[in-house]
Amino acid sequence: MILIDTRLEELERAGNPVHAAMIGAGFMGRGIALQFATAVRGLRLSCVVCRNADRGLSALQTAGFENVRVVCSVPELERAISDGAAAVTQDYRVAADAPSIRVILEVTGSIDYGAQAVTRAVEQKKHAVLMNPELDGLLGPLLYEQARRAGVVYTNVEGDQPGVILNLFRFVKGIGAQPALCGNIKGLHDPYRNPTTQAGFAARWGQNARMVTSFADGTKISFEQAIVANAVGFRVARRGMLGPAVPSGTSVTQAPEWYPRELLSSSPGLVDYAVGADPAPGVFVIARHDHPVQRHYLKLYKLGDGPFYTFYVPYHLCHMEVPSTIARAVLFHDAAIAPIHGPCVDVVAAAKTDLAAGTVLDGLGGYTFYGLAENYAAARRENLLPAALAENCRLTRDIPRDQPIGYADVILPPESLAARLRRQLENEFTASSRGG
Repeated sequence: MILIDTRLEELERAGNPVHAAMIGAGFMGRGIALQFATAVRGLRLSCVVCRNADRGLSALQTAGFENVRVVCSVPELERAISDGAAAVTQDYRVAADAPSIRVILEVTGSIDYGAQAVTRAVEQKKHAVLMNPELDGLLGPLLYEQARRAGVVYTNVEGDQPGVILNLFRFVKGIGAQPALCGNIKGLHDPYRNPTTQAGFAARWGQNARMVTSFADGTKISFEQAIVANAVGFRVARRGMLGPAVPSGTSVTQAPEWYPRELLSSSPGLVDYAVGADPAPGVFVIARHDHPVQRHYLKLYKLGDGPFYTFYVPYHLCHMEVPSTIARAVLFHDAAIAPIHGPCVDVVAAAKTDLAAGTVLDGLGGYTFYGLAENYAAARRENLLPAALAENCRLTRDIPRDQPIGYADVILPPESLAARLRRQLENEFTASSRGG
């Protein structure tokens, strides 16, 4: 952090800020725009891409941007940047192709559109920063390899739990402890929640009901922990993870007691979550330290007797931490969290209710299916349908509630870029080398 803010201050004083473009202007996009407008130096949010231009304009103007214009071409965007204006465009290619833009932030929550935008950004040698765990969970290892070959950074963000976990993971390794489990804390987990049950909560916070449903039904945390697993080479203990539920307010410092000791001692390590622990919605890493003198110090520091210790962060600040991810990528070529280990954990679709043949599956956070984290090798052996590809698939047979859905159980919709890239990923990354 000290390196980042010091360097950004230098860029600000020199009048040489980093220009970024953001694709998406929903709930989180509006927060990011506000952060850029009120708290960020050395970086500029110079372009917002939004298929609804009025929504993009509203995001910037509400955040406090005063000089805003709509552009339709690269020359128009370059002129806006030169004039010190923020721009809105409906075409992601304008942002990806503009020479002044150095980094693309993708925050749409869309799978296929997001894949198009990120692929274009990487082709144009722009750093790609994602706040889209569903896209990252589906295609991250492939997109990461494309970015690596192009010489640019591909990363998910600090602020979302996976990025906070990775910061903590790196810290824990840096003090000489060995991470055994990377965990996420949830206040609620009910796989049968739907947009109707979550409508009130969504309205209260100004969020999308389907997005809120994906938090409640476990889909979002499955993608988040899959991203972590792909970044550190860990696995899940079982399909859906263990997810121990503890009495509300139980301190996360007790986490080593919630998991079987033999699992914590196994290689390569696990990703998981806990329900009800405090502080929510924080993250934690259970790590082992066997050195007797260091354990004496750790006991002095109130971390317990060991050999397993809990390290945790009590919060994640989502949009507020996104600019530091951008700065790390552009200034230090450092990814906050990237799938460097390839596909270790996948997210597969399971029926949320009894589904009849002919049913067309709706989207993530909907009424028909939820996502489950599963080891990539096991998912491929059983030919299970990735949850991020399930939307608009038509069932060819009845599927009972909670049963995973396979590729063989559906007719896929007309092929999209995301589907083609997923097939390429499955061809390039063999399941046999990814655990199971």
